[in-house]
Amino acid sequence: MFTGIIEELGTVTRVERGADAARLTVRGPLAVQGVRHGDSIAVSGVCLTVVDFDDASFTADVMAQTLAMSTLDGVREGLAVNLERAAQVGDRLGGHIVQGHIDGTARVLEVRPGEAWRVIRFSLDDAHAPLVVDKGSIAVDGVSLTVSALGDEPSGSWFEVSLIPETLAATTLGAREVGDLVNIETDILARHVERMLRFDVHRSLPSSLAAEPAVAGAGGLA
Repeated sequence: MFTGIIEELGTVTRVERGADAARLTVRGPLAVQGVRHGDSIAVSGVCLTVVDFDDASFTADVMAQTLAMSTLDGVREGLAVNLERAAQVGDRLGGHIVQGHIDGTARVLEVRPGEAWRVIRFSLDDAHAPLVVDKGSIAVDGVSLTVSALGDEPSGSWFEVSLIPETLAATTLGAREVGDLVNIETDILARHVERMLRFDVHRSLPSSLAAEPAVAGAGGLA
């Protein structure tokens, strides 16, 4: 589990490709502090498991499904990536609940610079459009962001985020250009609701909101 607050910009230093998987080595001195074999680290939003590490880098395996669904399919040596260690119980939840389970990718459609900030518009496919709401949370390349605008047009749906200077400097989003692909993870609560509505199971679930007769004297109410 993550919060979408990026801790470090890492660099991919080695890529070993197999027939249906890949093994990545990523330099991230902060990310490996206190790390243990089997720990989780989010790499541009993708939750990966540490299989080896030293004092400056870690290595993780990426399976075929993850490669197919994320930008890691095009990973290369020298690529900058956003890194976040898994959250600990008791940590401040500075962003929102992020699982590191990527929904898919989105493409940069437009970049509008401001005096000290930047607005980026991303594509949104039909499967994910219902899961994104205005002023809701979304993770883009692992960065917890607030949706500042969205639209549904004949040419396709889209959403926008507004980035402050700190986000532009501390994450890979500052280098994003029109045409670039990014990983997106929609809100986990929206995904659960969408799944329930698809099967109409909400009509058969027990409700804790059902009206019950008041009991005299209970909680001081009569």
